[in-house]
Amino acid sequence: MIHDSLKSTSFIVRELMLKAEKQKVSLVIGLPKENQAEERRVPLTPETVSLLVSAGYRILFEAGAGLSINYSDSYYAESGAEIVETAPEVFQADLILKILPPTLGEVQMMRPRTTVFSFLYLHKLSKPLLELMSEKKINALAYELIDDETGVSPFVTLISEIEGASSITLAAELLSNAHGGKGILLGGIPGISPTEVVIIGAGVAGTMAARAALALGAVVKVFDDDILKLRNIRHELGTPLFTSTLQPNVLRNVFRSADVVIGAMQYINKTHFYRISEDLVREMKRGSLIVDLRMAQGGCFETTMEACLPDHPAIFEKQGVLHFCEMSLSSRVARTASIALSNIFVSLFTGMGDCGGVAHFARFDRGFASGFYMYAGKMVNSYVANHFNFPIADIGLFLHGY
Repeated sequence: MIHDSLKSTSFIVRELMLKAEKQKVSLVIGLPKENQAEERRVPLTPETVSLLVSAGYRILFEAGAGLSINYSDSYYAESGAEIVETAPEVFQADLILKILPPTLGEVQMMRPRTTVFSFLYLHKLSKPLLELMSEKKINALAYELIDDETGVSPFVTLISEIEGASSITLAAELLSNAHGGKGILLGGIPGISPTEVVIIGAGVAGTMAARAALALGAVVKVFDDDILKLRNIRHELGTPLFTSTLQPNVLRNVFRSADVVIGAMQYINKTHFYRISEDLVREMKRGSLIVDLRMAQGGCFETTMEACLPDHPAIFEKQGVLHFCEMSLSSRVARTASIALSNIFVSLFTGMGDCGGVAHFARFDRGFASGFYMYAGKMVNSYVANHFNFPIADIGLFLHGY
């Protein structure tokens, strides 16, 4: 009996010691205000900040950063964040949490060996920026490159779900007279031919867009170069659906009758790039609509690639077709997107805190480690390295026991 009691007491003491040891791991997360007006998403909501502060993190929050999703500074302060007035103060944190990639000015404000998290928008990166990051031995991680246990990025899945569903409500608005469209109802009513929606890409975004369009009564046609994805979308939607591989003649015939074409191909870490030529866009009816959901990856159409250039309008007409090319459609529903992103960050940073920091977490979680395109100032992702013609190193060289 005495032996059992001692064992029980020993176990409780050890558990308390471990808990106290974990709380000593104090990492500082900085949340700066994005410097572009069109980006309204915020990585962490006040509710998530409260959970992370309870887990031992310290949060530096730039004043006004939450206003775009209708959260006041006082709400963040009540949740445990430290409100700071200037960007340089935020960029002194160990971890910088952003939506857009860091700018040259932001990297200049960072301390050496800082870790920065953001989405990977290649057209917003540059060789001088990456060289400065290399000089300061910055760790740079892109959400799209992080994998879960199934080999899929939870961030890409999340944003694709939001943008796929949003693309149909947006298309319905743009087809109306109020926004310069043809004045047609997206869907169908008795006695009138239904709207025809063509979706290029049968991934998560394409599936969500197809489901929303079908619910409105539209005729939906889906194209992809992956037969498995085409099979999955038919199975998931559980309804007869026109699907096809990217056959030029089939595409040409379909484009001639389409009212809406949605670009939803996925290009991150892909070796083949399929983009719809301007010749096919020229075949479309005047007043029809193109919605490109992949502007952050360079665009799905020849006619939308130019919209990646600075100061190019997000909505424009070309070949008689209205084009919608905002960099991130999910920024139009920024509060929903921010809450959804926060849900992922809670589990991510909880696991990181339990492991004792970024480097330790990367050693034991291959999916997290794959999210780095730069580690200790060295380029470690071939997709980014090839784009900028940088030499590439194996991240395993920097992570002992990887």
